[in-house]
Amino acid sequence: MIKLTFLGTSGAVPSAKRNHTAVLLNYKNENILVDCGEGTQRQFRKARLNPCRTTRLLITHWHGDHVLGIPGLLQTLAFSGYNKKLIIYGPRGTKSFMKKILETFAFRGELNFEVKEVSGKFFETDEFYLEAEKMTHGVPCNAYAFVKKGQRRIDKAKLKKSKLPPGPLLKKLKDGKDIVHKGKKYSAKSMTYSQDSKKVSFVFDTSMNKKIVPFVKDSDLFICESNFEADFEEKAGDYNHMTSKQVAGIAKKSKSKKLVLTHISQRYAKDNQKILKEAQKVFKNSHLVKDLDKVSL
Repeated sequence: MIKLTFLGTSGAVPSAKRNHTAVLLNYKNENILVDCGEGTQRQFRKARLNPCRTTRLLITHWHGDHVLGIPGLLQTLAFSGYNKKLIIYGPRGTKSFMKKILETFAFRGELNFEVKEVSGKFFETDEFYLEAEKMTHGVPCNAYAFVKKGQRRIDKAKLKKSKLPPGPLLKKLKDGKDIVHKGKKYSAKSMTYSQDSKKVSFVFDTSMNKKIVPFVKDSDLFICESNFEADFEEKAGDYNHMTSKQVAGIAKKSKSKKLVLTHISQRYAKDNQKILKEAQKVFKNSHLVKDLDKVSL
């Protein structure tokens, strides 16, 4: 199961109820943090999550509201005996910015980490991969996607009944091949089932551009900034952002299954329903998250 916790959902200026941007994706032993705005490590505590379980940090871009939580998080990890190697990914310029962070703050302790500037598919295992696409925000900026690969699974009830031994025979079944054990034939078709792939896309801070739709195509969950309502479309373009209506149009064109709106401007602190309603008129399965909301798929 893929689990997401929205640690921060505000725009550039936080509000009393919305912290700066950060989303944690959990899949098995992976805990992937997407952006780390100011106050993120405190949001971990509020969500009752352990920051020391973080395995990767994906940075969309280097505007302060998306990265000012990094120095504090790194210091906390160092103080807490973090025993993993933290891999930090970002757009062009990330290595230079990370170096400046460590030069600017009086960092104490030791922390094992590696910084990579990425585009395209940049990490892959047998079960999932991560990819990045360049966005348009006035500074180097990436969108990201987490894709859990479709797999063939063995039916546990049928396996228990068959008493097949673990090992090469089960691997053949998972590979879709029929097997014979003690003179009895077991077909892969009857013993296994297909588990569909799952895709989660993150698009934070960008103006409308032709790369978004193909990159987020067929997302099970499309998480996107929604800093403005439709009346502010021109202003959104001036600031390299999008409106909720534009975002919903992307969700529809990309055939995404569910849209989650985040990065909400402080101007909507008292009433954010207009943003949601505008999106739902274009793409019905649109949702507006708040801090500490959780979504699973």
